[in-house]
Amino acid sequence: MGANYMNLKEIIENLRNLKQEGGYWDFKKQWYDKDHKQDMLHDIICMANNIENRDAYIIIGIDEENDFFIIGVEEDNNRRNTQNLVDFLKDKKFAGDIRPTVCVETIEIDDKLIDIIKVCNSLNTPFYLKERFLQLNPNNIYARIQDTNTPVNRSADINIVELLWKKRFGLLLTPIEHFNYLLLDKSHWKVSPVQSKVIYYHELEPQYVIEYELTDPQFRTGYDYFFLNQCDNKPIWTVVRLIYFNTCLMELSGNVLDGGRHFTNTPLLDGISIKQSIKWDVSYRYWIINTLEYNVHLFFLEENNSEAMSSERSLMENVLIFEDENEHQLFNYYVETHWCNKDQYIDRDYRVYIPEVIGYDLNIFAEQLSNIQILQNMLIEFRKENESNAINIQL
Repeated sequence: MGANYMNLKEIIENLRNLKQEGGYWDFKKQWYDKDHKQDMLHDIICMANNIENRDAYIIIGIDEENDFFIIGVEEDNNRRNTQNLVDFLKDKKFAGDIRPTVCVETIEIDDKLIDIIKVCNSLNTPFYLKERFLQLNPNNIYARIQDTNTPVNRSADINIVELLWKKRFGLLLTPIEHFNYLLLDKSHWKVSPVQSKVIYYHELEPQYVIEYELTDPQFRTGYDYFFLNQCDNKPIWTVVRLIYFNTCLMELSGNVLDGGRHFTNTPLLDGISIKQSIKWDVSYRYWIINTLEYNVHLFFLEENNSEAMSSERSLMENVLIFEDENEHQLFNYYVETHWCNKDQYIDRDYRVYIPEVIGYDLNIFAEQLSNIQILQNMLIEFRKENESNAINIQL
């Protein structure tokens, strides 16, 4: 099964085993019919405004009043898919025209299908209507507190409303979490006129600083396989520091690529032990989307610089990109169990010139470059199998 599917199934099974509803999940015996559109919209808004700061779930096909018995949704004529819900929300008048992000996913438990409306966590809270919809009032802020939704004729308590606005403005984040938030908008970052190093500061919150030196003799030297398909493959290493009020919150290694045409923090390193030994048999570089390390990489990416983008494309040939940590771990297991078939994933047309490098075994580089292409192709197949399994579950 797919990474996201298995993670979601585990989450839902754990919530069901609690035998109660909570601050970010709710159980429904069946789907909302046409006479309960108000209830569906109210539930979605409340879940979007949950104060747990996480994704929320409306779990359909489980009877909470009958010991959380699984009924299933196979025979439910009111079932909706993601597009149906997106269309439903699209014509509702939300303040700022900002709507909750939702999707419908289906899992199988005890040979029964369960639909889940996943309401994605967002910094855009509070979500609220600017025009009335049936009995839902404009400007009322509906929220989810413990296992209870705000009644339709009321607004959430002022402390809850204040909390949701603080979330929108990033005031509930730790400094390192706020750093990640600030990285999402590069337009407010400016370069400080310092000659000895490169320093970026946030113009609205200048206590947040990113700095690196173009060369750092104190840091490591030497080749890594991801340098080798750059036009200029000379390795240059440095250190990237994320600083808050003169305190270094995080230190990352960095690389000047292609003779200075591109700069990035170094991709993370992981490996897989195929032979059940302590030592990795296959190693690779990777990033995970939405993590701080990945967002730092995107921060340095000069999308309007053709030379930088050419170097970036070469780099991405040698780096795996995962949707989340769950996919990362499940892919490692997939590789462990499928590496015996690695030859079918080899790209016979892929060639990289490896220069003579004194003190290095070029056969190791050749193996690493071959392995990363195999892993790239395996990741494509891994995701295809995930999608196929998800479709089969829904059918």
